[in-house]
Amino acid sequence: MFDTLVNRIFELAAAQPDKLAVALKKEQVSYSELAAKIRAIGQSLACMGIVRGDRILFTALSKPEMVAAYLGIQYCGGIAVFIDKNSTPENSAMVYEDAEAVLFLTDKPMKGFEEKLRIVSLKQLYNGTLEEIRTQSLLEYTMPKEDDMAELLFTTGTTGKPKGVILTYKSVYHILSNTIEGIGMTPEERLLLPLPLNHSFALRVLRATLYLGATVILQNGFAFAKEVENNQTAFHCTAMAAVPASMEILRGQMQDQFTRVMELFRYIEIGAGSLTVEQRKRLTKQLPNTTIFNTWGSSETGGALFTNVTAVASDPKKVGAVGKPLSHVKVKVLDENGAEIKSDASHPGRMALKGDMQMAGYWHRDELNAETLKDGWLLTSDMVYVDEDGYVYMLGRADDIINVGGEKVSPIEVENIAGEYESVRECACIGISDPQGVLGQVPVLFVAAKDASFTEAGIQSFLASRMERYKLPQHYVLLQELPRNRMGKLDRRALRALWEKQGENNQINPVVQAILTRRSIRKFLPKQIPSELLEIILKAAYHAPTGHNMQTWRFTVLQNPDKIAVLKETVAAAAKENKTSFYGFNEPPCVILVSNDRRNPDGCQDSCCAVENIFLAAHSYNIGSTFNNGLMNLCDVEPVRALLTSYGIPAEHRVWCMVLLGYPVSEVVGPARKKDVITYVE
Repeated sequence: MFDTLVNRIFELAAAQPDKLAVALKKEQVSYSELAAKIRAIGQSLACMGIVRGDRILFTALSKPEMVAAYLGIQYCGGIAVFIDKNSTPENSAMVYEDAEAVLFLTDKPMKGFEEKLRIVSLKQLYNGTLEEIRTQSLLEYTMPKEDDMAELLFTTGTTGKPKGVILTYKSVYHILSNTIEGIGMTPEERLLLPLPLNHSFALRVLRATLYLGATVILQNGFAFAKEVENNQTAFHCTAMAAVPASMEILRGQMQDQFTRVMELFRYIEIGAGSLTVEQRKRLTKQLPNTTIFNTWGSSETGGALFTNVTAVASDPKKVGAVGKPLSHVKVKVLDENGAEIKSDASHPGRMALKGDMQMAGYWHRDELNAETLKDGWLLTSDMVYVDEDGYVYMLGRADDIINVGGEKVSPIEVENIAGEYESVRECACIGISDPQGVLGQVPVLFVAAKDASFTEAGIQSFLASRMERYKLPQHYVLLQELPRNRMGKLDRRALRALWEKQGENNQINPVVQAILTRRSIRKFLPKQIPSELLEIILKAAYHAPTGHNMQTWRFTVLQNPDKIAVLKETVAAAAKENKTSFYGFNEPPCVILVSNDRRNPDGCQDSCCAVENIFLAAHSYNIGSTFNNGLMNLCDVEPVRALLTSYGIPAEHRVWCMVLLGYPVSEVVGPARKKDVITYVE
């Protein structure tokens, strides 16, 4: 059997007209309203001359208007062609031409391409404000045939060349059905969806949620963890769709609030990439009451392999499984000649899948179709093996497998083991040509370290006791972060390009490593800093540069818990009295008050230079630190000044900063850094 999402929305509009279907902040659309929008958009498109089979390109915004436009296109028999909201005019025009589209629904400026594209405002179409449209007759919805093309989903895959994946109505229906079954979704779900809606993972989750008659809460990405919490509070979300990288972003931003916020979800489905073994263990420990799913899927198949990570996390054999197929999804493993084999960890092969969810083929790519679709099976480039219980284990894509003197090395296996080393935040393994010309290829490991304690000798010793010698990385390259695409997937092509450019000439030395791995720490263990380390940290402070070499600063150190508590209470009371903010002061074992003579015009800058030296010196010893400027505008307020005087801080000194130091309670993941803040002037 098969059904369409459009038909289902109309059924739901009659059965539960007032139930919330889609929401984005204050914009909330019920099922009856969504059905009306779909019908109105379909009518409007028909009046523009759109007929069955026409391809319509549209910007996939994370807004209700995108959902209505997507289904409105299908209402009038059109074929939906998705384009990323961040796509450039050049790329949009290329996809428009390749898809042989007749219309582009967007509100983005298409400078230089206006005459080549037939453009209609998506926003105006959604709001029904296009003056040139006149509805001439009522267009009734006609159910398509199951093999009719429904959608054209362009994906770059790993080759970088855009490929249009043809999804029929039959495949779309079975993709959403697989998601419902594989995850165990219910009509009561309120699913938070902070992913770009042109991506296959986000689309299948969107379709499945709406088909069930549940509620989708849209969100524009994971940049601000507070928005996740706000949506959770406002809509009482029961589920969330995420990618591995976004979970790390949330964990870093929420810090000690991560469990409190995230455990409110009944389940979290993580797709578009596999969680590492370390991530699986950590997430299930942090969220014992939330079911974690990791799904393998593709644009060509939708979600096909499902893993209940919570159920297998304690099983050392199955914790690394990429997924298990549903009963009506077939998986087989092929050797280099295309023959089916019985696989295991020592004898992996190329994965092939078969099921009603698979694509009809690639748009205008006959040669690629002949390579990919054989006898009803869809051949992937993934190297896998299957255990006796049907769980599939991923070794990597075929062209990622490293051939070391005839021995096959899985980059994923190396990454999973290396990821458990205490100083590794994330890592990625690739194969390079053996510089000695003996082994063919050798592994290289790119590492984003947690802190300044990472050393090559340390991780090499760690790995040597856990894997065969031929699997050991021959080179290590330190990075601030691993290159990823917009969906957070690891970009191995970028790593290969980096190696070709840089090789083993690692440009991140210990000083740069300390700078790139330092994070602000606000929660500390009740453990004193050894006096010898504190002396070195303070020595680093007064070796910082000063304007005109004035050196008019002072560093006042508090380590007595009672005195630190009195300082906190005094400053907090003064802040409240003077209606200013004072927060983030959470019982540090050590406080350094950095003050400077207010007669020195460079006093603020000199103090900040010293504070940065303190931060980096402390971090090099795995001591956490954070900046608190609560005294900057309160140091002359009584009784604060009297307290500072009792510390020996001169009256002519302004306290520019309080440095809070201590050993961190837990690991902190840093926030994403903006990329567009540097300008080179030629």
